[in-house]
Amino acid sequence: MQDRQQDKQENLLHFDLTKAILQCCFEVMNTLGTGFLESIYKNALVVAMVEHGLEVITDRGFEVIFHGRKVGVFIPDLIVENAVIVELKSCEHLLAEHQAQLINYLAVTDVQVGLLVNFGKRRLDYKRLHHPVYHASHHADLVPF
Repeated sequence: MQDRQQDKQENLLHFDLTKAILQCCFEVMNTLGTGFLESIYKNALVVAMVEHGLEVITDRGFEVIFHGRKVGVFIPDLIVENAVIVELKSCEHLLAEHQAQLINYLAVTDVQVGLLVNFGKRRLDYKRLHHPVYHASHHADLVPF
């Protein structure tokens, strides 16, 4: 049973990359612990990921268009290898609106995989999410809108 679950996970899009990202997250959590602002975790995570040879983009803005007009700009916390958006939180619990935020980021950017990572508890909390139209999204924890 466990082998089947592991095989299923390994077939997920960007499995090796998300595994490497999460290893960096655990490294940051094990070193810093809880209680810092998201910005501290973001900076530490960038250091850890670059040290592990990952390409990380921070502060890249994406326009949100409505009826042909720009209505805003959003900036995801991290984009890793141009393939995974990492949205960081430092809160008591991950909420449905955190998941909805990341799903919207995936939809606007056409990036197919996202990780929602919470450093606010004693144990690292994370969720893997997929682009809303990605066909393997049955593996994701999607939030109904």
